[in-house]
Amino acid sequence: MLIACSCLSPAAVAQKVFPSPSTIEPSATVEHAEDFSEIVVPITSLKITPSLKLGMSGKPGPNLGLEARFGTGFCLDAACGFIVTNYHVAVTTPADKVEREKIVQRYFATGPHDEGATPNYLPNLGVFPYATKRDLAVFELRRPLAHHHGLTFSLDELEVGQEVDIYGYPKGVINPYRKLTRFPAKFKGPTTAGLLAFDYQLSADRPIRIAGASGGIVVDRKTEKIVGILSGTTEATAVAVSIQTLVDFVSKIQPYLAQRIFPATKEISPVSADIYPKFVPLRSDAVLQHRPEEPYEVGVLRQQAQLLADNVRNFIAVQSFAWGSGDKEPDVQAAYEVRVIDGVQRFRSYPDGKKELEEVPLPPRNGFVVPANEWSQLPKMVGTDFRLKLHQAPDIVRNKRGMKVFQYYASVEDNLCPLQPVEDFGFFTVSKTVAVACYGEVWTDEKLNIIRISERLELSEKLKAFRGWEDIYVVLTYGWLERADEPPWLAPLTIYTEARYKKHIYWCRGHFTDYSVFSVRATLVKN
Repeated sequence: MLIACSCLSPAAVAQKVFPSPSTIEPSATVEHAEDFSEIVVPITSLKITPSLKLGMSGKPGPNLGLEARFGTGFCLDAACGFIVTNYHVAVTTPADKVEREKIVQRYFATGPHDEGATPNYLPNLGVFPYATKRDLAVFELRRPLAHHHGLTFSLDELEVGQEVDIYGYPKGVINPYRKLTRFPAKFKGPTTAGLLAFDYQLSADRPIRIAGASGGIVVDRKTEKIVGILSGTTEATAVAVSIQTLVDFVSKIQPYLAQRIFPATKEISPVSADIYPKFVPLRSDAVLQHRPEEPYEVGVLRQQAQLLADNVRNFIAVQSFAWGSGDKEPDVQAAYEVRVIDGVQRFRSYPDGKKELEEVPLPPRNGFVVPANEWSQLPKMVGTDFRLKLHQAPDIVRNKRGMKVFQYYASVEDNLCPLQPVEDFGFFTVSKTVAVACYGEVWTDEKLNIIRISERLELSEKLKAFRGWEDIYVVLTYGWLERADEPPWLAPLTIYTEARYKKHIYWCRGHFTDYSVFSVRATLVKN
């Protein structure tokens, strides 16, 4: 773990963007507390195609063709820094911007090689396979959309006949002009493909084609909470992706954001705090050469931790970082491809980096903390190699999940918890690695599979080697990684590091995606 405090602070200038306000069909029967034009946004892609065309004289002349593609999206988070739409909208409407704000990252919940992918006809692409029940994509914007915000989601089960409203930007009579439109509908029931079906009606006196509204939202009329994401329509029926599917998708690609948007999710919070006070083994236990036999579950935990440590020695993934301080939004972000071979990790900038790096470059900010390889070292430390003293605490329930809790402690003499404080003076840095004591908790499921490990370093304000740092805390979460024809195995999902320097709190949020696992198998045969 590397932490630093700099004497320099970079300045940045933010530019405000004011999108044109959208209009919506007035309703005489429904009063809306929300302005949905601040939630739902149009997605448009225009392509100019040069060609030759025969003129009046019969001679070919230059001609410019305009191809327009349409879809709808909506704000995922409160600040509207992420836009949700359909996967089929994202691939058929390759927009570079949403409401004049640049798209910097695209996340897809499905694709041609997704499990359960079926052939679907898409305009301009023809037959294109993807899983319709995961017809979702998320756009990360360079800056949040001004004057836009997200809306609350509902995970409650819908009742047949429940009244809802569908909001989207369908094609207008004159393209590319479109306006936000509401389509009243009622819940019909789930489909065999895992979608939600709704009966809806177009306006009789002013019919509107609903094509182009895909990626819009289905909102419960009473609570005005989002209950689905529109993904397709026929003449009288609309189908939508469920909110639970969106929860599962966002939890994988943006786990920290998912915890803020969906607090009722069953996933463990990547910034969760420890449950119990610090565990310190008795001095007599620490010096015993022959300890008494451990409880059965402690022994199983050691085996599971060692198995986890051994399984993450060879893989390739994308590790994303976000740095910030206090309760502010992150002000520096980066992503690297991490390649781990026999436990040694190397990095290169994602996606186009060529140079291999031994460590993640330091972020350009005043004060920061950078995680190291705690995702592999902590399971190894709790495993069978070092025989740290472990203590089983009472079980807990988090998000309706029963979990077992174990506590550990490592002394300075164990030399297992290194710390590298760095002082950055602009022209040079001063650093030195020191060994400290540490302790934390291990959370497992009922089968003792590890799903969370924490680490807190013991720092003394009087020790000059810490260079002013007073408290450092790390939280790791793990999840199941599935590979074809092989049983699933645990892999790191998130790593959160927090440090306190005097009155300032600095943190780094990291998460792993896009795993590629490789291994070597050898068999000895008789010559």
